[in-house]
Amino acid sequence: MKTETKKEVWSWIKSIVIACVLVFVIRQFLFAPVLVSGQSMEPTFESENRVVISKIHKLDHFDLIVFHAPGSKEDYIKRVIGLPGDTVVMKDDKLFINGKEYEETYVQANKERIFENQKLTEDFEVTVPEGQLFVLGDNRRNSTDSRTIGCIDESAVVGKVGFRFYPFNSIGIPK
Repeated sequence: MKTETKKEVWSWIKSIVIACVLVFVIRQFLFAPVLVSGQSMEPTFESENRVVISKIHKLDHFDLIVFHAPGSKEDYIKRVIGLPGDTVVMKDDKLFINGKEYEETYVQANKERIFENQKLTEDFEVTVPEGQLFVLGDNRRNSTDSRTIGCIDESAVVGKVGFRFYPFNSIGIPK
């Protein structure tokens, strides 16, 4: 009986160690959960939303990313607007990337909350340097983004947002 107990305990220890190693590898190199903090991405994400990021990604315009904020210990979640070499222009609340106008449906709810003759986003023009990204928060009036911190290094990107998951309260209703 002692030998069987030892085998059983050893089997459990091996299983737990393997599970821990798998969790470490997956979180370190593939996917990771992230908690959204702050209002800079409203209405797309609200504070305390949870997202899962993919650490294996190819970035494109309008992708949502998490990155290490320059000069801070925090990670930010923002939308990629400009890729290396792009010229990004905001004129009268209209976005132009390399001369082509893009509709920003994700900021429409915020535009509806401002007075008729006000701008959601102030005018600017920037050319994105090689190896960097230009990012903006969806809540343009309350976002620390590339307009403030400048373009971010591509190496600062932690991951691309894969999906949001909704936590449930104790009776099974999404919070």
